[in-house]
Amino acid sequence: MKGADVDDPTAESRRAASREERFFLVLSVFIGIFSGLAVVCFRFSIDWCRIYLLGSGGVVSPLRLMLAPALAGLGVAALVIHVFPTVRGSGVNQTKAALYIYNGYIPLRTAVGKFITAAVAIGSGHSLGPEDPSLQIGASLASALGRRVRLSRDRMRLIAPVGAAAGLAAAFNAPISAVLFVIEEVIGRWSAGILGSVVLSAVSSVVVMRWFLGSEPLFRIPAVHLQHPSELIAYAVLGLIGGLLSVTFAGGIGRLRRVCAGLPPWTRYVQPAVAGLLIGLIAWLGAPQVMGAGYEYMDQAMHGQFTWQFLAILAGLKMVATLLSFVSGTPGGMFAPTLFIGAMLGAAVGGAEHVFLPRLLASPGTYALVGMGVLFAGFLRAPMTSVFMVLEVSGNYSIILPVLVANTMAYLVSRALQPTPIFDVLTRQDGLELPSMEEQREEDILRVEDAMRPAAELVVGDEETVDGVREKMKAASADAMLVRLASGGWAGISLKELDRLGEQGQGASDLKSVLAEHQPPRLHPDHPLEVALRYVGRWRLVPVVSRADFSRLEGVISQRDVLDTYRNLGEAAD
Repeated sequence: MKGADVDDPTAESRRAASREERFFLVLSVFIGIFSGLAVVCFRFSIDWCRIYLLGSGGVVSPLRLMLAPALAGLGVAALVIHVFPTVRGSGVNQTKAALYIYNGYIPLRTAVGKFITAAVAIGSGHSLGPEDPSLQIGASLASALGRRVRLSRDRMRLIAPVGAAAGLAAAFNAPISAVLFVIEEVIGRWSAGILGSVVLSAVSSVVVMRWFLGSEPLFRIPAVHLQHPSELIAYAVLGLIGGLLSVTFAGGIGRLRRVCAGLPPWTRYVQPAVAGLLIGLIAWLGAPQVMGAGYEYMDQAMHGQFTWQFLAILAGLKMVATLLSFVSGTPGGMFAPTLFIGAMLGAAVGGAEHVFLPRLLASPGTYALVGMGVLFAGFLRAPMTSVFMVLEVSGNYSIILPVLVANTMAYLVSRALQPTPIFDVLTRQDGLELPSMEEQREEDILRVEDAMRPAAELVVGDEETVDGVREKMKAASADAMLVRLASGGWAGISLKELDRLGEQGQGASDLKSVLAEHQPPRLHPDHPLEVALRYVGRWRLVPVVSRADFSRLEGVISQRDVLDTYRNLGEAAD
């Protein structure tokens, strides 16, 4: 047996696959290390660009406020058009395209270009964030490393999401949220191997990032407490408002991006510059908080340093500034602006509710924190990630009920008013057809019970003779039947096989003497219908039995039953 196992090609294939899986796990750690180092350098580069372009003092001259983002926009546009054409956009859809279209291939040039152009754009004051670019930088580094070690095609397809998780985790300082987002919105599925690789890369990148930048969270979270269950109504109102604002934000991006794409080609040189000039003008008129990622101002909003009226104005102005930056093609992410708008909206709603409903005891900081998750759930349509992101950032699980209520409300409102998520809108505008994770989650799954049929006339006992069963089969106009075995199991036999047995002189034999190799696999009613496709090609009739009692036949299923069900589904869709 030992020698036979050595020569068994199937066993050798399993061992090779196991070795590759272990190697992929080790490689994921190195991907996390390299991605963490790249994100640390990226963060420093953004800070240096901001100091160089906007100055290090607290007051910036009006001329500098407007010229810095405008001139940076001109330079970034030239780089994107002539040197790095693959770095437009946030990077999330490009990473999905690498997984589903390009077999995991992302040029290393993309990481270099994204690093340079996004650092200059964000550092100069464009209203974009570093998280999405960090995701694409990590994915590009992972792709380059995978090509270097000559991974198989299947592993190469998964290498980009592994790097994406590492880059996003380091940028957010939140490994759980990064893992969830990549699985929820990029991969769309997970197995033990995929989950292990994504987790290892995310954790190792965060360890590297914290080694250089410290383990402090992005925000100083105020004390968070749910004083009374009635406060959940106020959080539900925040979720409703956040959902409506998310639809407005996503719709504005979709429409304006289409308009900008339809302008003459020469305008692409000046669109980022015009966007930068308008953002500088907004800053000069009294809202410099809208420039860049704005993390420090989110922190201030959580600690009640703005009036609720000004917070509402900041939420609207940040939305306008982000629209201008993103639709102009300036490289950068939407995560940070989404969090900013959500924090300002949440703090504004909390402040207003305190004015009109003074009995509410929650602080505006709590509303700001919940608001961050509300916009994330409504705009980016990643409900699970939005919940864990707030929990991970706050480190306080007592806020779980407000977060669940508000985020769920925002997600449902956004989904009802805008069926297509923003990432899918952007993908289709770019002429690509990537799988929509939300649409896949909402699809009705066809199951075996949807295609099976009653088996009353198609079952015989194993004590019957071959000739007797053949006559019954012809009388029922059936080409196959199930045989109930005395042991409680099931077997299947076709008319063609019965005819062959009759020609061999076994017509008087009972069935149990000829059924040794005629036992089909059993299915259960709740099995996905695609599982039945594995068997109905080989077996004319497959038994569908109860999970509680394998001897209880629920129905039978054949290849024709499966194909007719899919055909009817297609006709209904048309």
